[in-house]
Amino acid sequence: MSYQLSITALKPQEVPSEDTIIALGKELIDSTATWKKGKTLAKGKVLTLSRPKGPGDGAPWHCRVSEHTKEDATFDEFWGKLGVDKAENEKEFIEPIKKIAQVKSISDTQSIWTLYYTFPPPVSPRVFTVLQTVHLVESSPKLGIVVSVPIDLSADEELAKIEEKGVKGRYVSVERLLELEDGKVEWRMATSSSPGGSIPSFVSEMSMPGQIAADVTHFLKWFHALRENGHN
Repeated sequence: MSYQLSITALKPQEVPSEDTIIALGKELIDSTATWKKGKTLAKGKVLTLSRPKGPGDGAPWHCRVSEHTKEDATFDEFWGKLGVDKAENEKEFIEPIKKIAQVKSISDTQSIWTLYYTFPPPVSPRVFTVLQTVHLVESSPKLGIVVSVPIDLSADEELAKIEEKGVKGRYVSVERLLELEDGKVEWRMATSSSPGGSIPSFVSEMSMPGQIAADVTHFLKWFHALRENGHN
C-alpha cells in the first residue's frame, strides 16, 4: 500500500479503494495501543495518547480512548449516531460545527462531506472537506470503524461550489467502536490535523488532547438528552 493516512488532501480521482482505506484505518487504530500515554481527562473517563510526526505525516497524531457501559450507550446506539449520518450528528454535539453538506455520495459506505466551523475572533472560520468510509462487523464482537481523509475539490468546479467560504483546514481521523467481552463499548479515535491559516501549529497541538476528550462528554450529554426524550 503506497498510500498512507495523513493530512495530505487527495483529489477525488486519487482516492484508493474502500478496502485499502479501511485496512489502513484498522492498522493505525491498532497501533495506538503503543502510543505515548498522556493525560486522563473528562473526570477520568478519557485517556489521551499521542505519536510524534513521522515519515509521511503532515502533523503529529493524537488519540483518545474511553470505555462505556450500556447506561452511557450500547454499541448499536453509539454506531447509530457515529457510524450513520456522522456529519449531521456531529453538528449537533460539536459546537463549532455550524454547517455541513454532503458533497457526493460514492457508495452506501463512502461519501464526501464538507464541514464549516466557526471560532471566537480573531480566528477565521474553517472549512474541512473529508471522504468518510465506514465499515461495520455485526458478528460478535461487534466492530465499527469510520475513516475520514481530507479531500481537495479545487479541480472540480461543481463540487467545490458546495464548500463554504473559509480558511481550508485538513484532518484525517480513524474512529473505532468495539464491543468488549464484558458488554462495555470501547470508543477509540485517532486524528492528525492542521487548522490552516496563520495559527501556529504548536498552539493547535497543545489544545488537541482537551478538545478530543471533550467530544466524548459532549456526545454523551447530547445523546442522553435524545434518549430521555425518546428520540434515540
